[in-house]
Amino acid sequence: MTVQAVLDQPRSPANDDVTGAGTPASAQPEKEPLTGTESLDQLVHAAMARWTGGLSPAGLALAFADWQLHLAASPGRRLELALNAVADGSRFARMVSTPHAAWQPWFMVKPQPGDNRFAGQDWTLPAFNVIAQAFLLAEHWWHSATSGLHGVSKANAAVVDFTVRQCLDVVAPSNFAFSNPEVLRKAMDSGGGNFVSGWHNWLEDCRNLLSAEPSGSAPFVVGKDVAVTKGKVVYRNELIELIQYAPETADVCPEPVLIVPAWIMKYYILDLSPQNSLVRFLVERGFTVFMISWRNPGPADRDLGLEDYRKLGVDAAIDAINQLAPERAIHAAGYCLGGTLLAIAAARLQRERPGCLRSVTLLAAQVDFTDAGELTLFINESQVAFLEDMMRQRGVLETAQMAGAFQLLRSNDMIWSRLVRDYLMGERAAPSDLMSWNADATRMPYQMHSDYLRKLFLNNDLAEGRYLADGQPVALSDLRAPMFVVGTVRDHVAPWRSVHKIHLLADADIAFVLASGGHNAGIVAPPSEERHSYQLLEKMADQPYVGPDEWLRKAMNRDGSWWLEWVRFLTAHSGAWVPAQPVLHAPEGESPLEDAPGRYVLQH
Repeated sequence: MTVQAVLDQPRSPANDDVTGAGTPASAQPEKEPLTGTESLDQLVHAAMARWTGGLSPAGLALAFADWQLHLAASPGRRLELALNAVADGSRFARMVSTPHAAWQPWFMVKPQPGDNRFAGQDWTLPAFNVIAQAFLLAEHWWHSATSGLHGVSKANAAVVDFTVRQCLDVVAPSNFAFSNPEVLRKAMDSGGGNFVSGWHNWLEDCRNLLSAEPSGSAPFVVGKDVAVTKGKVVYRNELIELIQYAPETADVCPEPVLIVPAWIMKYYILDLSPQNSLVRFLVERGFTVFMISWRNPGPADRDLGLEDYRKLGVDAAIDAINQLAPERAIHAAGYCLGGTLLAIAAARLQRERPGCLRSVTLLAAQVDFTDAGELTLFINESQVAFLEDMMRQRGVLETAQMAGAFQLLRSNDMIWSRLVRDYLMGERAAPSDLMSWNADATRMPYQMHSDYLRKLFLNNDLAEGRYLADGQPVALSDLRAPMFVVGTVRDHVAPWRSVHKIHLLADADIAFVLASGGHNAGIVAPPSEERHSYQLLEKMADQPYVGPDEWLRKAMNRDGSWWLEWVRFLTAHSGAWVPAQPVLHAPEGESPLEDAPGRYVLQH
């Protein structure tokens, strides 16, 4: 489909519900019709998924069976665990009998770094400190029991350890009013008013849940408070809108910047409030920025696959930019899933259209999924098959499904601490643009998500040269354009050591940055905030490989935002600046479709 043909298509009103054509860009292979028994199995699995939150009971059972059978066959390990329990119990008894004058908090065990449940000063009071240490001792014992058992597969051991940790998190003393000294102090200071406020907060959340409106999202309106950088939608097809942002400098870099965000959330994570918008930051420094805004798919889009996202997304955006700025190479940047898709597209383009991309930037994006962190706990053959049956019935993976998985990865921070603050302390976190964006989730088509889970996570086809684009294998060694790659220290979605594996696969000059923060906060790191820092080390394509541990030792620590480093990288790989063109045009001379942020980002 040509750009002009897409532009000439009839368009629905901006606030219409998402229906979508559901027509894939490339023909999907014919699927054999399901037999009656297979259809029955799918119905049963889909019904089970509603009760299990999408987790496969068979997958969990197999993991625990592996652990239990090996533990039952290991009398030496059972004896060791029993002796450890007796030793901990004896030490705990001595601690409890310690005179008050000689009491020292955290005498036996301390919370792990990053565990803020017991960080308050009141947790050092003897009675509450005893309770906290008892819980931490139990947590430590269970971790020893579920890990390091000879013969248990690494994946199953991780599932068991993760599941037990989730169960223990539920009963942590910080989650209950009578065992949390900070809640009790708040109750004494407020005369119990915190419980009244907490009750009102709970009622408000229930009302928001029934109305499908996440709490805290109202103060930030898309197009008014966030996603407000000026621009125009210059191209639209059935999957994306392409936004071109208006220049703010007299001269601009000749090579435009294309940003490919993840489609699991709305694009404006990179265009939040003006003070922390990466888009505005680039525009103010003389770059012509294009942004892909993905449409929120519905059940009719069930057959859109990962290849359709490449063709209708990255490839279509590059074609449109090439019409707007002919004979100019592009600085392409991808975030999270968008970065993975960009790597696929860039490797293919290097073979077919060398020089199309001037540079490639990957932000918290993985291309090798062998060490993809705790998210892989949800991805094995049993789990993927269970999810496929659930998604096949619905046509999409619903927003709550993915949000719940990400929250479980950081349940202490994302679930339990929030419940304690909102309902026991009776407080509310101040609304923020990032919280508002986080609540604005999207769906994912059945075929695309199945492709992503199977081809990338489960089989690691991309890193091992089996992933096909247009029927041809994609080789990441074809990536030759200079690369700027960012990982973040506390990333639970794309661990930085996994992101670092691009060094093993791409045949390119790579500037690798390790930024402070997590998957979102580490990327949204404006220079105006003083808390940011990063490490940077460049490696030329002809230099020896530097492993992640050696990289940590060699990379220089720097205070500030990596955004400034990225601007220096883009400038170094750009031509002489040219006068800005203040008037925005759609491809082939058409008028822009509408003002940014467009209509796709408003769909729910």
